[in-house]
Order: sequence, then structure tokens, then C-alpha cells
Amino acid sequence: MPFTFLYFILSVMLYVIALPLLIFLSFKPKYKDSIPSRFFLLKNKKFKTKNGIWFHVCSLGEARALKPVLDRLKNEDIKITTITHTGQAEAKKYDAEVRYLPYEMFLPFWMSKQKVLVVLEAEFWYMLFVIAASRGSKVILLNARISEKSAKKYLQFAWFYRKMLKYVEVIYAQSDADKNRFLALGARNIEVIGNIKLAGKIKKTNEYQKPHTKTIVAGSTHEGEEESILKAFIKYKKEKDSKLIIVPRHPERFGNVYELMQKYAKDNSLNLSKFSDKANFDADLILVDAMGELNNIYAISDIAVLGGAFKADVGGHNPLEPAFFGCQIITGKHFFHQKELFKYVHHVQYVEPNEIYEAFIACEKLPPSMVEQIINLDKVIDKIKEIN
Repeated sequence: MPFTFLYFILSVMLYVIALPLLIFLSFKPKYKDSIPSRFFLLKNKKFKTKNGIWFHVCSLGEARALKPVLDRLKNEDIKITTITHTGQAEAKKYDAEVRYLPYEMFLPFWMSKQKVLVVLEAEFWYMLFVIAASRGSKVILLNARISEKSAKKYLQFAWFYRKMLKYVEVIYAQSDADKNRFLALGARNIEVIGNIKLAGKIKKTNEYQKPHTKTIVAGSTHEGEEESILKAFIKYKKEKDSKLIIVPRHPERFGNVYELMQKYAKDNSLNLSKFSDKANFDADLILVDAMGELNNIYAISDIAVLGGAFKADVGGHNPLEPAFFGCQIITGKHFFHQKELFKYVHHVQYVEPNEIYEAFIACEKLPPSMVEQIINLDKVIDKIKEIN
């Protein structure tokens, strides 16, 4: 096809232009595995076998969301590709061949035929869809979404997405709103099944003793959010015996967040500790500088300030986990990527960064947050298994 050939040439041109930046970023800890694998195919060989079931996800949240699906495909030949290093680490917990998804210009040479390619959420890569379909793989979109915020941008390029989506066998959308947005892009065979994250089993990996004071966790926080939460906490602590545990979203920020916490601890005569040093919760301020602990912290907390939604550039994080453990949830108003999940969670306070203190006070009279929804994956599993 002329368009596909032009798209491929454009991807090569963009690769050449970005090459110096890619080499530079390869030396940063966050990208030291993903960029060499994706853009230079370093330690990123083709899948060993053909005719398996291939799942493609972006990052940690989507990789975790696969678990209830993979639990029902135990005897199948599973392959998984990811974009981020956190997604890669999570995917490697499954009994599957795991790779990074190469940059688009490499896909015609890297991809082998699989029975089905299941793409999660909004991972729309033109060459991925085209090459998979041309090799005889059926393409399924699972947990598919187009956020309200990004819908206008998609519509501006509706001609492009119409070309891409014609290679998709079926789309399992998160909501009726998502279905309508896909229809506007010319998609077909769309079914609304809800968000598969609702099917996931939420559990602890470690058991910790709950502190005797009011315990607040700031979970999955991003740059700028910790300071707003710390300011509110300092004011709240003057009225209520309490402690604050901060769990940043990205491990490369642990050092900077700890420096910020040191400043607030010193200025307000508070005790501060790192989880990696003591692994206890005796201090007034605690930084959890370890991965995979957030659910364990939710389980011993009274209030969860859920990060990623106090600025307009992230889109929020999963509220199901703190709700499952009975935390009172406070979050920002920019939760557009998690809008579908928040529909199922009751008793959440949505506030501006300068309103967090008032939200702490309001928690005294509010019930814990809770989830009321289930999802049936039978339709999805049956569709995947019927494809030969």
C-alpha cells in the first residue's frame, strides 16, 4: 500500500533525526533497558515460536491488568511486549515470553506470525496493526479507551485512525463513551465490557502492623504533588496526631522527594525515615523508597491521597486498590485516564492542591471509599480461544 510505504519512510526519517537524543537517553537509568531494546534491538530477539497469543501493553498498570486474563489462558503459548521498564518487570512475573516492542520501522523485520495480537488500552501503533494483520494475526483491542481530553485530537486525524482500525477484528471498549469515540473514528465490531482492571485480584505481598495514629499515604505521587500534600499534612498534624507515608510513582524520584521531606521535617521538628533503612512506620514522615509496596501501605492507612491527578499532565491513577483496603480517597480533578474506574468508586473527594487540608478535615465525617462493580471476562476469553 502506498500509504503504508510512506508511513514507513517517515518512521525511518524520524528515527534518524531522533538518533542523537536516543543515544543520550540510553544512558539514563530510567531508559537504560527500554531504549536500547526498542530502538537498537539490543537483547530483543524475535519471539522463539509462532502461533501463540501475543499481548501488547504499555506500562505497569496494563501489565498488572493482564493477570485475570492470563490466569484463564494457563495452557496457551503466551507472549507479551511492553514499552516501559516497569511494565517489562511486571510482565516477567508471568509464564510468558517477554520482549520490548521495537520501534515501528523495525516491526516488518522483527515480527513473526501469532494467532492473535491483543492490544491493551490506547496503544495504537500503525505498523504494529498493519504488519500483524498482514502476517495473518487477528488483532483485538482490549480495555480500549479514548479519553475525553484526547478525543478531539483523535478526531482531527480520523482519516489516519480509520486506516489503522480497519485491521482490528474486534474492540472491547471500557465504556459507552469510548465506544462512541471509536465509532466516530470509523471503527467497527465494538463491544462494551467495562474495565478489565475490575477483574483483577487486589492483594498484599507483605503484612505490616497498622500504626496507632491516623495514617495518611500519598500514593503514586508525581513532581509537585508531594509539596502540596506535605503543606496540608503539616497543618493537619497540628490538630490531629497523624503520620504521612509518601510513595512516589517513579523510583528515580526517590532522592529528590527525600530531600523535600527532609526540609519539611527540619522546619517542623518532625521525625523522618526511609522505608529501606528501617522498614517500619515509627516516624512522622516516611518515604517508601521501594517498588511493589503500595498495596501493603494502603492496607495500614486510613486516608489515601492518590497522586497523578493534581496537575493536568498525568491523568490520574487506579483508585481500586486504596478503595479495596478501605481508605478514604482524596485525589485531584485531572483524572481523565482513570475516569472509567472512578465511576465505580464511591465516597471520593476531588480537590485542588490547595484544598487537601480541608479534605483531611472532611474525612472525619465521611465513610471509607468503596467499589461496587464486577466484570465478566468470558466473552473475551472465548473470542481469544476460538481464533486458530
